[in-house]
Amino acid sequence: MAELTIGVKGRAEKIVDQTNTAKTMGSGSLDVFATPALVAMMEEAAVSALTLSEEQSSVGVSLDIKHTAATPLGMKVWANAELIEVDRRRLVFKLEAYDDQELIGSGTHERFIIEVEKFMTKTQAKSGERE
Repeated sequence: MAELTIGVKGRAEKIVDQTNTAKTMGSGSLDVFATPALVAMMEEAAVSALTLSEEQSSVGVSLDIKHTAATPLGMKVWANAELIEVDRRRLVFKLEAYDDQELIGSGTHERFIIEVEKFMTKTQAKSGERE
């Protein structure tokens, strides 16, 4: 398994546009940065903190966040993730997201390191069970 160090950080950033608004994503009726887009950006930041072997990946299993401020079209948003706990294959990240004006969200995210081949074999077996 890859060596994981407490304190390793990742980052993701976006510009708020029509593809990631609450109105477009169906999570609201306004042209502001959508909570589902915030969640995806936070997960992307956590994933970017990891350096895993080609045989490994990670999957998100829980997310506890608050989306505390709205961001309008055209503004840059970014998320920072910091690895704060490692328990064998279980990883916990502290998350913070900002726009050009303020903190817009925060929380924690849990991921598990998986072996890609084993995980995909188990997942694909589901499609054969539905007959």
